[in-house]
Amino acid sequence: MRTAYDFSPLYRSVIGVDRMADLIETAMRTGGESHYPPYDIEKTGEGTYRITLAAAGFGADELELTAQPNLLVVTGRKAKGDEGRNYLHRGIAGRDFERRFELADYVVVKSADYANGVLSIDLAREVPEALKPRRIEIAQAGGAKVQQLRQDASERQAA
Repeated sequence: MRTAYDFSPLYRSVIGVDRMADLIETAMRTGGESHYPPYDIEKTGEGTYRITLAAAGFGADELELTAQPNLLVVTGRKAKGDEGRNYLHRGIAGRDFERRFELADYVVVKSADYANGVLSIDLAREVPEALKPRRIEIAQAGGAKVQQLRQDASERQAA
């Protein structure tokens, strides 16, 4: 049994956490969702990730990736063509699926590759230069004047 959490006290005291609270609520709601197809998420480096999704039985033309801001949707639609086959046992799942991955800010899809029934999606965090931390020089009141006076004094002593 799941307990619903009320995030409204958080909204009163912290600005900008509404997206994080929505992500937590979404993650809690999707617990009963289908686990098909299975997938792995791996961190491959500093700010780089890979999603590996097992899509056995699908062709590359039956898979579709859609990247939206903060969302990656992987869809598999099986083409019809099994009408003439008479299966005694069908263990390879071939049902249609849609798998959604919430992406953090500035995470973008770099590439996708499909081989041997496995779809690999490479992602990277690309923070714009303007948003990266930078050092700010602190000026002292009258600092430029004092420096110029010291430089003038040292030039007079040298002369």
